[in-house]
Amino acid sequence: MNQNQQRVILSDVSPSIDGGLYAIKRIPGQRVAVECDVLCDGHDVLRASLLYRHQSEKKWTEVPMHHQGNDRFGAHFDVAALGQYTYCVSGWVDEALNWLSGVRKKVQADQLVTSELLEGALYVPHLLKSKGLADRSFWEELALNLADAERHQAALAVLFDPRLDEGFMAHPTKTLHATTAHFSVLVERKKALFSTWYEFFPRSSSPTPGAHGTFKDCMQILPKVAAMGFDTLYFPPVHPIGEVNRKGKNNATDAQKGDVGSPWGIGSHLGGHKDLHPELGTLADFKQLVQSAHDQGIEIAMDFALQAAPDHPWVKQHPEWFKWRPDGSIQYAENPPKKYQDILPIYFETPDWKALWDELLSCCLYWVEEVGIRVFRVDNPHTKPFHFWAWLMAEVRAKHPEVLFLAEAFTRPKIMQQLAKSGYTQGYTYFTWRTDKHQMTEYVTELTQSLQKEYFRPNFWPNTPDINPFHLQGANESMHLSRYFMAATLSSNTGVYGPVYEMMVSDAVPGREEYMDSEKYAVRHWDWNFENKITVLMSKINRARHDLIALQQTNNIVFCGVDNPQLMAYLKWDDAQTCWVLSVVSFDPYYTQKGTVEVPLHLMGLEGHAHYRVHDVITQNTYDWQGTHNYVEIHPILPFHLFHLTQ
Repeated sequence: MNQNQQRVILSDVSPSIDGGLYAIKRIPGQRVAVECDVLCDGHDVLRASLLYRHQSEKKWTEVPMHHQGNDRFGAHFDVAALGQYTYCVSGWVDEALNWLSGVRKKVQADQLVTSELLEGALYVPHLLKSKGLADRSFWEELALNLADAERHQAALAVLFDPRLDEGFMAHPTKTLHATTAHFSVLVERKKALFSTWYEFFPRSSSPTPGAHGTFKDCMQILPKVAAMGFDTLYFPPVHPIGEVNRKGKNNATDAQKGDVGSPWGIGSHLGGHKDLHPELGTLADFKQLVQSAHDQGIEIAMDFALQAAPDHPWVKQHPEWFKWRPDGSIQYAENPPKKYQDILPIYFETPDWKALWDELLSCCLYWVEEVGIRVFRVDNPHTKPFHFWAWLMAEVRAKHPEVLFLAEAFTRPKIMQQLAKSGYTQGYTYFTWRTDKHQMTEYVTELTQSLQKEYFRPNFWPNTPDINPFHLQGANESMHLSRYFMAATLSSNTGVYGPVYEMMVSDAVPGREEYMDSEKYAVRHWDWNFENKITVLMSKINRARHDLIALQQTNNIVFCGVDNPQLMAYLKWDDAQTCWVLSVVSFDPYYTQKGTVEVPLHLMGLEGHAHYRVHDVITQNTYDWQGTHNYVEIHPILPFHLFHLTQ
């Protein structure tokens, strides 16, 4: 058909990211609800179908779309397998239904329909050729009655029979057919949506003060990490550390004898990105650690930092992969006023970019295939090309669709969003700097109610080795508890850098959000048998996250009215609406705060004055509530409630 004669218009397909340029994201079992405007001139009957298939399938599955009013059609499908799904919308004028609708109107208006009934005989043969036609004898007789004017009374007798609607709907006559562009769904495993991260430096794992920790020392800490409810253990880089321009303690430019340097200054005469720091242990030790962690329900996440120390083997082997200044010196990393003399950024504009890309991909695949790493935290991805990341992650997923990538990018919002569009599984966020009720509700609403909910999976961290936020510097126990609680209940992906967090070690470089005596530049000694109220409550919060499915997703959330600006309340539920969790948290770490929470019972299908029970899964106290407005009181000693709502 000539495009100029195409009458059916399909537009505004949702969900779609930049017109289908990028994939939306799901995990197995989740639903993709698709809508599309389907238009045509005149008053013809329009139909539409949603078509989808997994990358492993050749045939499309077709789902009828239903009219939702105002020319908007909708349907859905559930994803099951990892990898990529493709979907599109097909729309057409349905001539058979057009005929049926028109002839019925004329009969109801007592008009003569002899010609119209004869016309109807043109549409039945199509059904008789269709497989799976129900009541075939009914249709065969109808075809005879429509084609013979002397038998029209028999045709009129069944003209309003619902079997006509059912048959024409099930076996449509598609004319003036149009199809949208194709759209993609990236399906990743459940950990993409629900994960609980703990970060510590392996070199600080030794039980002996002053000693450099090893992978074997880390194995002794695994039971503690598991007992606290963490399922992902993230290590800063574990590769050889550069010796040229090595940083000293507290980021000193000149390292002293015995200074261990920054793990992010990767590479020395001992090797590069496919090697391990010898003081941590051997490859066999690392494999044993990864397996032991797996046996305890923990995955080891490696740091994927694409940069090099000045003495990295790449600098001699591939000098063209780095940027050289006119005076012959090499460009080191800078983020004024910060200077990273121990790190050389990779020059992605090199004419040898294809070989560079292949080498970087091989580094990632090495740890996946040699050790079994399935999770990477990527350092500063916003300083490398977006198209490179899209290519690398697609190449990795083609072989290993279970591999996940967390983008460590605290930068401009649209840069962070573009990284997510390019394929990152999760991303760090601005949660760390949202410190009051208005800021938090506005930010979480943006993440969960805008188009970002389709492709950006936030991971909330109260702190990182790079970020010692001002509100935690010298903060009390209540502040640490409330910040972790919010991170763990607002987002289904959360993480914390320890043990400094639970030990409340927050000494800072004056005037800056940086840790004094930072582990980035020194080995620290910790009492890994340490327990306090924070470790106990973190464990309970993490257990609740595993027990309550409503907390294993981020987007199903609504903020509740509270008549106290220091209190924030929010209701979360799972997709099947079987689990409802109400969180109430105080922003005041010093004084008791009271208020009335407005519970949106209509979302739960409860009447406004219904009686229901709220069970605090932290304290194990249960309360009987009635109606939408209920009293809460929060003390700094326990600055939150985590209520499981039941009838």
